[in-house]
Formats: sequence, structure tokens, C-alpha cells
Amino acid sequence: MDSNIILESSNLFIRTSVFADCFYFTEWEDKEYVKQFFTISDGRDYEEIVTEFIHRKVDDTKLQFTIVYKATNIPIGRIYISRIDKEYDSLDITRIYIGEEEFLGKGYGREALIAVLNYCFEELKVERVTLDFFEENIRARNLYESVSFKSEGVMRNAGKKNGRYVNLHLMSILKEDYFKSIMRHIHI
Repeated sequence: MDSNIILESSNLFIRTSVFADCFYFTEWEDKEYVKQFFTISDGRDYEEIVTEFIHRKVDDTKLQFTIVYKATNIPIGRIYISRIDKEYDSLDITRIYIGEEEFLGKGYGREALIAVLNYCFEELKVERVTLDFFEENIRARNLYESVSFKSEGVMRNAGKKNGRYVNLHLMSILKEDYFKSIMRHIHI
């Protein structure tokens, strides 16, 4: 097993991203089903993604993870965390996606989200996790609500994609709410 593995779930390893993963990120973030609901503008290239990766790697308010399918040890997705605030015990899951099409719709996004939330609340000891999504991304909203995220409202013109401002829906989950949700699912 790779020493970079941070998290493990039934079907996934979630490890710290490495430089070689930039190849996957470039490929995935050029796919319409990935970039459709993210503030990922058209025309991003490998050099831009590498530069972004390097800057994030040295910033202690950011974490980058790669989602790996256990059975094949092949990367299938990405998680990017930002705004880690140790004073307020909070952070933002800025990007989470499954990039390999054959793994979509099989629950791996949910599995990865639960694993990373466990890490945030248990290991990083945060009190609050936020995330946002495009208003029209109903699938994301349903997933986030299923693990007890609560709506905080719409942030108008909070993102920019291809030179145009976009509204983003903000949600949050508190440690107490998350663990109540987990216990409820265990007893069902």
C-alpha cells in the first residue's frame, strides 16, 4: 500500500495528490461532464494545471487528494480542499468529482465525500465544512443533502466561468450534524 494513502473506504483509497496526477486532472477537467458544473473555464491546459497544483501544494490552507479505485489502483477522481482556517476550525471542499466516466453513478462520489468528511471532522478537528455548487446541479444538491449538508443560500456572481459570472449555492455541515447523520444511517 502506498504510504501517501490518507483515507480508505470500502472501494476507494484517497491519497495526497502527487505531481504525476496532474496528467489525470488535465484529462478529466477537459471532459464536459466534469467541467459542466465547476468554475473550470474552457482552454485550461497541462501547464496551467501543473502551476496551480504546485502553488496549492505549498499553501497550508489547501489540501489536494486523488481518489483511487482500490480494485485496480487506478485514479478515478479528485478532491480539493481550501480555506482551511485553524482559528475558526473550518474549511471548504472546493472541488470533488469522479473523472472516469465508467465510475459515474455507482456511489463512489458519495463514498469519497463521506471519507473526506470523516477525515475533516475526526483528524483535522474542524467544526464546519462548506461547499458550493452551480444552482442547476440537482444531482450535487441531492448528494450533499443526503449526508446532512444544510443550505445557506445563493451567492450571487460568486464564481466565474469562461468570462461570465455564475451564481453558486452555498451549503455547510457542522460536526454535530454529521455525526448524528452517520449514527442514523448505522441504525437503519
